[in-house]
Amino acid sequence: MTGRDGLSTLQEIKALRPQVPVIMITKSEEESLMEEAIGEKIDDYLTKPVNPSQILMVCKKLLDSKNIATEKRSRQYAGQIQQISTALMNNLDTQDWIDLYIKITRTDVELDEIAQTEFREVLYDQRKECNVEFGKFIERNYARWVANRDQAPLMSTGLIKKYLVPELEQGKPVVFMVIDCMRLDQWLIFEPFFYDYFSVSREHYYSILPTATPFSRNAIFSGMFPRDIQKRYPDLWVNEDDDEGSLNKYEKELLEQNLKRNSVKLNRAPKYIKVMNNEDARNLEKNINNYLDTDLLAIVVNFVDILAHSRSDMPILKEIAPDEPAYRSLTRSWFEHSAIYSIIKAIARSGHTFFITTDHGSVRGLRGTKVLGDRETSTNLRYKFGRSLKVDRKHAIFLKNPEEYRLPNRGVNTTYIIAKEDFYFVYPTNYNKYLNYYKDSFQHGGASMEEMILPFLRLDSKLA
Repeated sequence: MTGRDGLSTLQEIKALRPQVPVIMITKSEEESLMEEAIGEKIDDYLTKPVNPSQILMVCKKLLDSKNIATEKRSRQYAGQIQQISTALMNNLDTQDWIDLYIKITRTDVELDEIAQTEFREVLYDQRKECNVEFGKFIERNYARWVANRDQAPLMSTGLIKKYLVPELEQGKPVVFMVIDCMRLDQWLIFEPFFYDYFSVSREHYYSILPTATPFSRNAIFSGMFPRDIQKRYPDLWVNEDDDEGSLNKYEKELLEQNLKRNSVKLNRAPKYIKVMNNEDARNLEKNINNYLDTDLLAIVVNFVDILAHSRSDMPILKEIAPDEPAYRSLTRSWFEHSAIYSIIKAIARSGHTFFITTDHGSVRGLRGTKVLGDRETSTNLRYKFGRSLKVDRKHAIFLKNPEEYRLPNRGVNTTYIIAKEDFYFVYPTNYNKYLNYYKDSFQHGGASMEEMILPFLRLDSKLA
């Protein structure tokens, strides 16, 4: 290396062969030298004097670490899959189902890092089996949960009272963000982006049925079930058959009524903003400090829901995200480069107590089931309401008396049906056309772990 020092040699090596691992052996432990070397992407370093065994070990670590890690993970995943099978043999309660779903989801996300597809295939078969039992669990217990809150797990209706109200009563400013249609696995890939800015605490809750925006998100902001909203605030209830642009248009008013019923008095009126597209996000980013000048700021972000629906309608998105790992990767890429990420950093600097959740998740629809109904039957793929509804009872939950489930009664003999597992409803007319069109799309409204078991996050700023 006549005429060159180690760092200049390192630069030339990386320019010629950037993939080649480099170990620096140096007699200097000077901090500036190490920082510069690390910045040039050395893979490891040793300080003189060194012996052959040290060199052997560091080479082995670099060359074999991937294989060693893969073998260790393979054993770990095999054990986790066995634990899931064992758990499913027990009589699971609400917390057991949450724990089981977390285990399945975390394993699924971790499998993104290795190329062994056999584990994922086994895991997906297990998840399918779990959703069969989960559908039966919801069918047996949901009416009891709705009738008696003391016997229910935490649900959509209880979030604001449990988490936001205590903070507001203590005079702490709060930001509450709802990311529409965000599944637990999507949150798990978002979460590392928060670690530099927040201490993250995660809990979980159950969405109400149907797991669809007009029902579940209105339930969050109002703290009430849909039938109760319709009865108590008829002017604030929007029917499902209204146009898409009007759905959930009274969330701010429902939130204010919720705070009023909980005797929360704010010095400054709450602010509410809905982010429907990139332009909305950029405008919020520019004006975030003005929005933060309040005791409570509620933000609804619709991108993930839009992405889920667009994937059905745009073939290019199905090619980009053909399966769940790719779908997670797509949502991760959006988040990392989005204005929402910049907005979240600004919230961290503000020191507000920050909560994030979602209103429902989504499930990958893989099996169609025929449904019959009259002309007035709703058009949704994972739930329907109408008269004379007929569908295979193994594929759906029948809610014959809507008021028993605190759902709006839309006329005599109105029935709701909620799809279980990964089924979606298809009419007999042009059955094969729509069966194929909607197959392998992400849908919501039904009763699956992915749609109903949801994360609720408290984030305390590290920057304030």
